[in-house]
Amino acid sequence: MQTIKVAMPKGRIYKKASALFREAGLPIPLDVDESRKLVIPLPGAGMEFILAKPVDVPTYVEYGVADIGIVGKDVLMEENRDVYELLDLGIARCRMSVIGLPDWQPGIQQRVATKYPNVASQYFREQGQQVEVIKLNGSIELAPLIGLADRIVDMVETGQTLRENGLVEMERIFDITSRLVANRVSYRMKNAEIQGVCDVLERVVRSSIKD
Repeated sequence: MQTIKVAMPKGRIYKKASALFREAGLPIPLDVDESRKLVIPLPGAGMEFILAKPVDVPTYVEYGVADIGIVGKDVLMEENRDVYELLDLGIARCRMSVIGLPDWQPGIQQRVATKYPNVASQYFREQGQQVEVIKLNGSIELAPLIGLADRIVDMVETGQTLRENGLVEMERIFDITSRLVANRVSYRMKNAEIQGVCDVLERVVRSSIKD
């Protein structure tokens, strides 16, 4: 049996993904969740975890250093990497939205700040709106408060941060969940192993939908 290398996102998605793996009967030790190692062999599960920044997961999968990976739909849309999307895991649910101050009015020059410049540019092109997209790496909500941008494009989970900063959700662009993706060559070469993981995860996902 061949070992499957799995690119796992560090942070909030990891714990939800590892819990899903365990629910599917994959023997992932609990102490892995607290480990500071970046590469973790899991011989009992026939896997090796590679812990990475969420934005880097599809890159590792595309280039084949990981056979499969867990990645949010937001990252897939932004990075546009050549990977095979196998399964919607239904975890880490949120949405990509256009956000601004409640009294926003369209002006001659419109600027939008975001961590997702490709997603934002494509969306506003499709809407027939000409905007200047400014890439930021954090605290996106600050941009309209200090006049850097008129609006922002960002992920929204509960909306609490928006409300605390006097911002409102104006338009929903798309819903986000985490996906299981595969390297195209790995999917052919390790098909039985990868499809086996996909199948047990899919059973858990379908069961949770029924519940």
